Amino acid sequence: MRIARPRAAKMFAAALAIGLIVTGCASERDDEESGGDSETFVFGAAGDPASLDPSLASDGETFRVTRQAFETLLDHEPGGTELVGGLAESWESNPEGTEWTFHLQDGVTFHDGEALTGEVVCANYDRWYNWTGTYQNTTISYYWQSVFGGFAQNESEETPEPNYVGCTAPDEHTAVIEVAEPSANYPGGFSLQAFSIHSPKALEAYAEEEATGEGENITFPGYSQEAGTVAGTGPFEITGWNKGNGEVTLARFDDYWGEQKAGVDELVFRTIPEEDARRQALQAGDIHGYDLVAPADVATLSGEGFQVPTRDVFNILYLGITQESNPALEEPDVRRAIAHALDRENIVNTQLPEGGVVATQFMPDTVEGYSENVTTYEHDPELAQQLLADAGQEDLTLDFCYPTEVTRPYMPAPADIYELLKSDLEAVGITVNPVPLKWNPDYTETTRDGGCNIYLLGWTGDFNDGFNFLGTWFADYSKEWGFENQELFDLMEQAQTEPDEATRVGLYQQINEMVMDYLPGVPISSSPPSIAFSADVNPPTVSPLTQENFAEVSFK
Repeated sequence: MRIARPRAAKMFAAALAIGLIVTGCASERDDEESGGDSETFVFGAAGDPASLDPSLASDGETFRVTRQAFETLLDHEPGGTELVGGLAESWESNPEGTEWTFHLQDGVTFHDGEALTGEVVCANYDRWYNWTGTYQNTTISYYWQSVFGGFAQNESEETPEPNYVGCTAPDEHTAVIEVAEPSANYPGGFSLQAFSIHSPKALEAYAEEEATGEGENITFPGYSQEAGTVAGTGPFEITGWNKGNGEVTLARFDDYWGEQKAGVDELVFRTIPEEDARRQALQAGDIHGYDLVAPADVATLSGEGFQVPTRDVFNILYLGITQESNPALEEPDVRRAIAHALDRENIVNTQLPEGGVVATQFMPDTVEGYSENVTTYEHDPELAQQLLADAGQEDLTLDFCYPTEVTRPYMPAPADIYELLKSDLEAVGITVNPVPLKWNPDYTETTRDGGCNIYLLGWTGDFNDGFNFLGTWFADYSKEWGFENQELFDLMEQAQTEPDEATRVGLYQQINEMVMDYLPGVPISSSPPSIAFSADVNPPTVSPLTQENFAEVSFK
């Protein structure tokens, strides 16, 4: 794959060195070598997508790719968190919040030529509701179960009861989705990339292939692992996936219905797992941008003439504690000791970009429901040692899991953060056994299944409602936390089904205070992740949700 870039890395570096702005046409290299005039924008991704069908995914690297080709009923304003219309021009609900009506955009065409209708929307939602077998594993259907509950026929006692009732299409441009109970997940959930709308022709092809396996041995359906079958409505269509080389290729969709047409002919996502390698690829002119810039590199890249915008804070990094994995962790004093042992200010000062803050609770202060009255846990090694002694756990040993081959918006350098926290814990007498695991699928599945004593994880909000943070972890019992607290679960259910927003926000504040008293884990930090682009491109509007629209990209 030849990419559009300045004629040579040396010329680019020299121009920057004398303070010039690089404005050469991005198609120059393609013109010289192939005689064409196409423009290709290449972005360095931190990891491979799991699937080309976003319905089967729950990770940001997959959604970064699929978001360019698939669209949802609702969307977010560019650069913000306010809900706006997507494939639905407008929407409303009944007073009870159990019936959601979507008025669809006119003239929307899928990549395979099919038309968007209310019946097509219903076919997509009914497909997810009627999933069976391997599709009911949370590795594949995490978002469906989180937002809409279970399925038409649940096959496991651990699967939640379904909240989805059905979908009807009263006319060609209307879809009505009914749920059993109101939820704080609506309407925000209708903006999730996992609920992108697929072509009816594609849905028929999907049905011919099945996901197989269970536990850690899941095989995704073949259509989701190679280009050619999936079809959405976005400004780009997926044309190739070279999994061996970690490269997904998308082409401009000329019949795109929306106002924001793709500004380049071709978009390539190239997997470069190491942050240093991504930076070097940008500096060499091999790529035009990459995400999750190391804090130490922001000033360097900016000084070299690269564009390094910073997103607003909308995430949380935390130390998870799986209580059932070790009886000592069920002791409140032990969890408090862990919290007081951690020098979180050091993490913020040494590992995060400017604007990072120590977290006091399991949501950032940019989300309604943040409380100023939570119990806080200052760095106090002597108190931590005393609490361990009071609990009879002076010789505590813990397995500490951390991810490899990944960087996340809330966790720019997992191994470095792990080493600092490990040192803090050892300083108060806790023996730490390191458990490094590859992010996808080993780490996510091991932590979700309760396989670690303590572990590093985090969350970037999908939409701006406190339940999207708190409900992600504490709505009910889960293996990754391994505790039962019915008072907390009941309060979470009350907040989830409360239709009045002001009342719901008050409940979130109460929940934050309860959680930080109980201390199921330790919130560490919130971070404003940076993203970098070469000087010769007009970059997309950066999103606090990390939901950039690459159709906005063009070359200067």
